Amino acid sequence: MPHLALYTFGVLKSPLADPAPLTREFHESGEAVYRKISQHPGYLAHAEATGGGRGGHFDLDWGAWGTFAVPTWYSKGRTRETIALAATLSLWTGLRPAFDAVYSGLHREALNRRYDWFERTGHPNYVFWWVPDDVIPTWQDGVSRLERLHDHGSAPPGTLRVAV
Repeated sequence: MPHLALYTFGVLKSPLADPAPLTREFHESGEAVYRKISQHPGYLAHAEATGGGRGGHFDLDWGAWGTFAVPTWYSKGRTRETIALAATLSLWTGLRPAFDAVYSGLHREALNRRYDWFERTGHPNYVFWWVPDDVIPTWQDGVSRLERLHDHGSAPPGTLRVAV
């Protein structure tokens, strides 16, 4: 049975390494949000760097999730000191569990404050697609699909039962 892959991407107002007070608040809330999401029914997994590294996304080993990648519109830093982004890549059993997890609890509280922390870029900040159950999506898969969504809209059409 296919799984739902979900990629999210946002450009922060200030770097993670030296954040403004509001960005620091966002960064410090991340662990609790991830912990809560990972307990949600339908959650399967999310991309984690081996060894649990934080901050230097581009230099970390993401294992089966592939090399870390970002959309072409990201123009801020790429070093541990200058990186100003938040990105997630996760797997779900279906659309409803992912939707419920994103729009409830701690994550919903964070979404309500997203403009305190993130720039309004005019680009989509999430995309989802179906993958076969034996496939782990890569960061590049997520970036490619987010860029395609930006450039061409939500196509090709698919159903909730068929991977596109």
